[in-house]
Amino acid sequence: MAEDRQKYSDADLKEFKVIIQGKIAKAERDLMLIRESFINNQNNGTDDTSPTFKAFEEGAETLSKEQNSILAGRQEKFVRDLKNALIRIENKTYGICRVTGKLIPKERLFAVPHATLSIEAKNMQR
Repeated sequence: MAEDRQKYSDADLKEFKVIIQGKIAKAERDLMLIRESFINNQNNGTDDTSPTFKAFEEGAETLSKEQNSILAGRQEKFVRDLKNALIRIENKTYGICRVTGKLIPKERLFAVPHATLSIEAKNMQR
């Protein structure tokens, strides 16, 4: 059972930390762009267009804002999950599956650096 409770080395954790910090920076930039497009309420001068077209345009604008709001929520969760991964790195618990207690393979962590479940545990959830 000692094999199941291994931890990643400090060098591995440092490598993951650099990757995660880069992903956080990019995700925060993306979130800022999403928020700016959500907040941006420029009037493109539809006053002189027909009322029907204006109604369609306003509907599309509302739909776009709703979609941006959903995207922003997902991006905020992604940033939060990445920051939680940094906390796990500091605690030296990063990369340990919270269900099985086994190490999550490096390949999975490179693909999904905020993962807290191994593929085995993920499949048990289904």
